[in-house]
Amino acid sequence: MKIPIIACFIISTAGVLFAQEKTEQELQRGVNYIETRTYSDKENADILKLYEGLRVADVSDGMDMAGLPGTGLVDPAIHADWIDTKSLTHQFRGIAITARYVPTQKQDRPKPGQKFQEWEGNYYNSYSHEAFTKVIKPGSVVVLDDVEEKDIGSIGSYNILSWKSLGAVGVVTDATARDTDEIAIEKVPLYLRKKGRGIRPGRNELESVNMPVVIGGVLVCPGDIVVADADGVIVVPREHAEEVARYASEILSKDKSARKDLYKKVGLPSDKTVE
Repeated sequence: MKIPIIACFIISTAGVLFAQEKTEQELQRGVNYIETRTYSDKENADILKLYEGLRVADVSDGMDMAGLPGTGLVDPAIHADWIDTKSLTHQFRGIAITARYVPTQKQDRPKPGQKFQEWEGNYYNSYSHEAFTKVIKPGSVVVLDDVEEKDIGSIGSYNILSWKSLGAVGVVTDATARDTDEIAIEKVPLYLRKKGRGIRPGRNELESVNMPVVIGGVLVCPGDIVVADADGVIVVPREHAEEVARYASEILSKDKSARKDLYKKVGLPSDKTVE
């Protein structure tokens, strides 16, 4: 009986010993304990091909079959800003890149004698900038962990369109966006918690890029697969992405076949969801 107890003790203390390897000075400077992995363009393209056409519901069922029930399901309060029921252009499947904005402790107004535009421009460039745009590639999903308690329109019709021009297939935020009428016209897929009006200066600042973030109660690591449609958003951990896609594809194939028969029975014309 003593052997399992000793083994358990060794295992349970391993994590503590590993943590103690960091010096006090290292910990004071800050330590990230979840590694950010990187993937080649080919690896990303190959995994995204497996997710073509998959719906959030299919992926959720696939997660169940992979032994991850409920994992990755983002709070439904984070919803599609606009929905295209004809061509389904609000849907996307992509690779997560992440950024985290936090509430600022810096001055929220120009100094005496300083012009507002000068202060605003400096704030954007120095504190609340968009360094993550350098890692946007075709197939990327921009995932922003922002300050949901404040009225900050970190996302607007100009910058979201510029992200799309760099290759982003969609944007997810646990906070707000503004210019949402124009974003709908631009047809950039956006999933957000609520509408916003304010600007970033004096309200938030960029804390990190391509580090793990939490969106709607879900951990999102750079490289994870993000799928979104009118049902909401789901995040698939990269290490399980192939297995989940395989299960989800089987589910979708069976669903299409069954619904196609029902379409014929009730006299509905065929559409892209059953082809």
